[in-house]
Amino acid sequence: MAVDLAPDSDVAALAERTAAFVRDVVIPVEEEHRGVVTSDEVRAELQRAAKEAGVFAPHVSREYGGHGLDMRARAVVFEEAGYSLLGPLALNIAAPDEGNMHLLEAVATVGQREKYLRPLAEGRIRSCFAMTEPAPGAGSDPVALATRATRVDGGWRIDGHKWFITGADGAGFAICMARTSGEPGETGGATMFLVDADNPGMKTVRHIDTLDESLYGGHVELLFENCVVPDGAVLGEVDEGFRYAQVRLGPARMTHCMRWLGIARRAQDIAVARAAERRLFGSRLGELGMVQQMIADNEIDIAASRGLILRACWELDQGRSAAQSTSIAKTFCAEAIWRVVDRAVQICGSLGISGDILLSRFLREVRPFRVYDGPSETHRWSIARRVLRHHDAAVSE
Repeated sequence: MAVDLAPDSDVAALAERTAAFVRDVVIPVEEEHRGVVTSDEVRAELQRAAKEAGVFAPHVSREYGGHGLDMRARAVVFEEAGYSLLGPLALNIAAPDEGNMHLLEAVATVGQREKYLRPLAEGRIRSCFAMTEPAPGAGSDPVALATRATRVDGGWRIDGHKWFITGADGAGFAICMARTSGEPGETGGATMFLVDADNPGMKTVRHIDTLDESLYGGHVELLFENCVVPDGAVLGEVDEGFRYAQVRLGPARMTHCMRWLGIARRAQDIAVARAAERRLFGSRLGELGMVQQMIADNEIDIAASRGLILRACWELDQGRSAAQSTSIAKTFCAEAIWRVVDRAVQICGSLGISGDILLSRFLREVRPFRVYDGPSETHRWSIARRVLRHHDAAVSE
């Protein structure tokens, strides 16, 4: 059976336009702001420029103003957008909005899509996904979910404590995971709720100081206290929240990988340019064997990451759960991308750790990816359990 990894011509053209847009428009803004933007004016200007360039919202269906790309096509375009820390923000494919759009298209009612998805897809509002809780609540183990939603007249009352809620500052709404039945530790009983930002029962506790700073809206601690929402705020069906989470989490892990792979390529390009121009010990830096090994290892990590992403995306596009392939890809990419950026810093030496170029910023931004969306250790545990289950099933047959 023939295997063709080349994207369709229209996808390739969109990727080329995205690469040119990031290079000509986004990177100058990124360098001006040192990779961190907190201004809505700057965000709006970048997104306006992306719309004019015809590269905005590549993942959203055409009904909501996007290009309607499947997962494999997204891999090509998202990588080009991720070549700059601000590229995903400009294209409106940054976390958590991108994952929330994917979820809303798949699960929301027509009315909910008009109220929440359309303005989100157009960049008029932002969003957050409120699932993670302080220990002993939901984190690496989602079934530890402790936030509770209780039925009241005409709706639900949500009470609970959330933290590390990315993008919550300034978000127009939250998708909140709360337990509607069962107890923490039980695998069912979660429900998703759409909570408007002006709901007095959803309160910001603090901004969490973190290693990374480029994700728009920061990482926020939230308190849901007597947060009353109507029945129409239920996203999907009651008690089916964990199932819907899988609709979002697998693809979102892959789009994280796609975006960070773009930064890995950028770091490699910076390092290669430095190795080609820097002279010491009577030759170019790039002619030294140890530097050549780092350059080669970077190329291997980038190519392997891309291959694992495409494999997982192919499975997702086939309608499979892709649980094993997304765990493998996420674990490998998170660690490989870190290695690439770290080697690039080493090749560039004192320049690499200085603020004169953005490599040190990239290093800070990619390190948390080994924790976000499931730590590498949790994914390895899940990967091994699936392998053992498969072995046991084969033996029993």
